[in-house]
Amino acid sequence: MNIFKTIVQAWKVVDIRKKMIFTLLMLLVFRIGANIPVPFIDRGELEQLLSGGGGLFQFFNLFSGGAFSNFTIFALSITPYITATIILQLLTIAIPYLEALAKEGTEGRKKIAQYTRYLTVILAFIQAIGMTVGLFRPALVYTDFFSLSVIVLVLTAGTSFLMWLGEQINEYGIGNGISLIIFGGIIARAPVAVYNSLVQYRAGEVSLISLILFAVFALAVVVGIVEVQQGQRRIPVQYAKRVVGRKMYGGQSTHIPIKVNQAGVIPVIFALSILQFPLTIQYFMSPTSGVSQWITNWLSPAGTYGVWVYGALNVILIMFFTYFYTAVTFNPKEVSDNMRSNGGFVPGIRPGWATTEYLNRVMTRITFVGAVFLALIATLPTLIQGVTALNIQFGGTSLLIAVGVGLDTMKQLESQMIMRNYQGFLK
Repeated sequence: MNIFKTIVQAWKVVDIRKKMIFTLLMLLVFRIGANIPVPFIDRGELEQLLSGGGGLFQFFNLFSGGAFSNFTIFALSITPYITATIILQLLTIAIPYLEALAKEGTEGRKKIAQYTRYLTVILAFIQAIGMTVGLFRPALVYTDFFSLSVIVLVLTAGTSFLMWLGEQINEYGIGNGISLIIFGGIIARAPVAVYNSLVQYRAGEVSLISLILFAVFALAVVVGIVEVQQGQRRIPVQYAKRVVGRKMYGGQSTHIPIKVNQAGVIPVIFALSILQFPLTIQYFMSPTSGVSQWITNWLSPAGTYGVWVYGALNVILIMFFTYFYTAVTFNPKEVSDNMRSNGGFVPGIRPGWATTEYLNRVMTRITFVGAVFLALIATLPTLIQGVTALNIQFGGTSLLIAVGVGLDTMKQLESQMIMRNYQGFLK
């Protein structure tokens, strides 16, 4: 109820209402573009090509909101931008020049954002070539150089436009533009998923009890995601008193918030990318080849042994990447050094190396909980689908992104409301 109350109160503020309307209009533009097909495509051949696409196509559809399966101008979605952002973040650690830019503040971040745009266009162009010449080539009406060039340029332009659209939302709207575009694609698939479940129920493929159990499980998953996403360990920090001239500074107490799920949904995306790589290669092979059959049996969720191997590898990779990305985003030594330089210390812990070890120990334990949570959410829909026989189009990754983006957007909305209340109080 507090969420709806906040939205109603925000709508009454003229500036915030304009931002909300602008954001909704940009998402509407995205959904319209997601239904504009790429030229020179045979729709019948496309449906036959994508039939039985399974996990690979569902993975691509997750970020495109169904644009990939329909091969529209937004078929690449925003995935090249996400990949470029991750690459730049990792290179910031390895390349001193990028590390220096990251520490320069606003100007440095603008420069890194510019490099991210360039890399996004390059990656989009490469992926568009691979998708047009490789995966979707059997569905093309014309395969001459001009037709292929037009399709590649249209797909690249679609991703570039989505990147621009996300930046416009960041500047003139509310929330993170890129995240909201993915969020809009996920939410747009919800009515289709509900309709397909009802069709299965009417056809007698699933029972009413199965639908009720699925609804209860889905609600429990959403509640669990909210609790874990909001959960944090607060490490108390005490600042020593300092006398500068005739004034005394410090002496206050504060805390360091360490989130349970510090890495967000990134580990799930990384794990899916690696697990789907063999399945991607399989689509370019003959179904009767030995390598293709081996991949189906051992590495595909549809295989007899593959469903167990796939699930085990998914859990292992998610936990590995959770620790990896958490180590990238949170540096205990840097936090410890900043505390010591400002006269801060954790009560009962010596400043310096002992504080670093303490923060590292706490982060390791909390990250384990977050990693198990992510692995559970990622594998739970598969288990439910096996028990209830429901064709679940809303995976754990979809729920993680949808709930996470929703919470982040509401936080930004509340912060803008608080800021305007303070301004009104000061006036």
